[in-house]
Amino acid sequence: MLSNSLKSQEKLNISNLNKAKIIALVVIAIVSLSIVMSAVYTVEEGHVGIVKRFGEAKYQENPGLHFKIPFIDSVEPIEVRTRKNAEKMASSTKEQMPVTIEVSVNWTADKEAALDLFRKYGGLTQFEQRILDPRFRSATKDTIPKYEAEQLIQDRALAIQGIEQRLIEEMAGFPVVVDNIQIENIELPAKYIQSIEIKQTEKNLAAAEEHKLERQRLEALREVNTADAKAQGIIKVAEAEAKAIVLKGEAEATAIEAKAKALRDNPLIVSLTEAQNWDGKLPTTIMGEGSLPILDMRDKK
Repeated sequence: MLSNSLKSQEKLNISNLNKAKIIALVVIAIVSLSIVMSAVYTVEEGHVGIVKRFGEAKYQENPGLHFKIPFIDSVEPIEVRTRKNAEKMASSTKEQMPVTIEVSVNWTADKEAALDLFRKYGGLTQFEQRILDPRFRSATKDTIPKYEAEQLIQDRALAIQGIEQRLIEEMAGFPVVVDNIQIENIELPAKYIQSIEIKQTEKNLAAAEEHKLERQRLEALREVNTADAKAQGIIKVAEAEAKAIVLKGEAEATAIEAKAKALRDNPLIVSLTEAQNWDGKLPTTIMGEGSLPILDMRDKK
C-alpha cells in the first residue's frame, strides 16, 4: 500500500516537472520571439526612420527592412513627402475692407536633414506648430493688405506670388522646401459682393450696347460697300458700252473711208455693185411701157 502511494507521488512529481519544463520552454520561446521582433523594423516609403537610443536620436534610415537593438532602440518615422497646411484667418484689403481668407501651403521636409529637424524640433507636428504656421500666417497677413478687394477677386495670382515670396524668405534657414501656395477662398462683406454684382451687370449691359452699336456700324458699312459696288458696276457697264460705241463708230468710219477710197481708185466697182444688186427688171420711167432706158455707152477704162 505504501509502495503504491510512493509510486503515485513519484509520477505526480514527474508530471509537474514536465509541465514546468514545457512552461519554461514556452516562456523562452515567447521571449526569444519578442526579442527577434523587437530587433526588426521597417520604414515605409515616403518616410525616413529616426532611430532613438534611450530617447536620444542617433541616426536615420531609408525605407526598407532594418535591425536595431531590442528594447533599447526605438524608431520615429518622419514623412518626407509633400504635406499641406491650411489656415483660415481674418485680414483687411488695401481699402481697409475686412476679409476672411483661407490659404494653404504645400511643403516638403528635406530628406537628408530629417535627423537634424527631429533633433531641433522634435518632429513634423512641432515644427509646423512652432515654425511653419506662424510664419505662414504672418506672410499672408502682411501681403493681403497690399491689394484691393477687386484685385484679390480678379487676379489671385498676384497675392499668391507675394505670399509665396515672403514665406520662402522666412523659411530660407530651415530644412524644408516651400512648394506652392493657394488661396482657397476669399470671404468679403455681403454689401461689397452685391455692389460688385451690380457693377458687373452694368459692365455687361454696356458691353452688350457697344456690341449692338458695332454691329449696326458694320451693317451700315456693308450697305455702303454694297451700294458702292453696285455704282462701280454701273459705271463699268456704262464705260464698256461707251467704249463699244466708240469702237463701233471708229470701225464704221474706217469702213466708209476704205470704201470711198476703193470707189475713188476704181470706178468699175460702182458698175459691178449695180450689176450685182440688179434684180433683172427694167426700171419704170415716165416714158411708159416699152420705152428703153438710156444707158451710158461711153468708153470706160
